[in-house]
Amino acid sequence: MCNDVALRELVATERALLATATLGNLNWCGQRFSTIDVSVRPEFSHYTILDPRRGDFGWVAETGAEAVGVVWVQYLPPDDPGYGFLAEDTPEVSLWVRDDWRGRGLGRTLIRRVQEDARARQVPRISLSVETDNYAKKLYRTEGFVDVPGRETDGVMAWSP
Repeated sequence: MCNDVALRELVATERALLATATLGNLNWCGQRFSTIDVSVRPEFSHYTILDPRRGDFGWVAETGAEAVGVVWVQYLPPDDPGYGFLAEDTPEVSLWVRDDWRGRGLGRTLIRRVQEDARARQVPRISLSVETDNYAKKLYRTEGFVDVPGRETDGVMAWSP
């Protein structure tokens, strides 16, 4: 990772950053969704809410005062599950790195930071969902995420410390 990038904790008030990141994740392969979709579609908008009371946590990668990446972990409920939902006690992780910062190790740094936090918090497992052709799938595999049996077509992967 570049020396001019610093990590800091994500705070609950950074909903705009999470909306930008969610939109970036949804449009990883080209423009498919809009900012409006992220704000009004429940299957997307729940990714923009970090709620520390339920155990959510995350990290922001910044250069100066500009966010260039973010990783966040959410305990989404069964009645409003994320794409990678496995169980109520299994949080789902989301990772976004701005296009012009990809390929520099920033995503790996962020995912490892979340894994470190998960160990410290004694989280037994975290999940995610990644589309089959998404280049991030290789990153997740190299960082210990494995396909969840029966959920392979949904792109659901999990990691346990």
